[in-house]
Amino acid sequence: MHPMLNIAVRAARKAGSIINRAALAGGLNVRSKQAKDYVTQVDQAAEQAIIEIVKKAYPEHGFLAEESGAAATDAEYVWVIDPIDGTTNFIHGFPQYCTSIGIQQRGVLTHAVVYDPVANELFTASKGRGAFLNDRRIRVTPLARLGEALIGTGFPFKEVTRLELYMRQLGTMMKTCSGVRRAGAAALDLAYVACGRLDGFWELGLSPWDMAGGALLIQEAGGLVGDLKGDGGYLESGDIVAATPKIFPALLEALR
Repeated sequence: MHPMLNIAVRAARKAGSIINRAALAGGLNVRSKQAKDYVTQVDQAAEQAIIEIVKKAYPEHGFLAEESGAAATDAEYVWVIDPIDGTTNFIHGFPQYCTSIGIQQRGVLTHAVVYDPVANELFTASKGRGAFLNDRRIRVTPLARLGEALIGTGFPFKEVTRLELYMRQLGTMMKTCSGVRRAGAAALDLAYVACGRLDGFWELGLSPWDMAGGALLIQEAGGLVGDLKGDGGYLESGDIVAATPKIFPALLEALR
């Protein structure tokens, strides 16, 4: 394992232990950042633990984190962090949330960790070295027909002005593919595409920390990731489409 990925795994597991202890203890202090977007003291503690571990190993690196924002993002290496992706699920005890870490070198994703503390599933990837689930190599499914595909999605709750577009997309997908699932944690959904539990995924209006870790997992597992045009600007636009290579063009076309 690359030394930088090893630090990312250590940081994600530390965050996971904080999350699991809090889930058992209860008594969450929930604050609304905006409509339907929440943060707890656990999000903040988990993020701080990740940053402390990274700073100790790599003090010159920058950060783009959901709760604490951007710091030294002009550095060669930037850590893109979501301490709890799926906070609303976590608050309600719905066991679908994760910690996501993506590492960029000069803007290119090079390492990724998505850790599910409930299931103790650790997804990892390094650019050019493949993707793994608990040290077992993973690949996207070989499925070739969109009509047989199970597709994940997420509701654009932060961008209600685009709800009409999304509902058209959802209607098309419900008529086109085998099934649509919405679990509420985009990073974990993307990891599921990487390991073959989903054949594809799309969502509108995400933040970079929602996508960075999962996107590299999919690419290293043999899948394709893009924006609604199929281009590489998903981290900037917030719109992401991901799927197996054979399904990806058909999924893009259906969403258009």
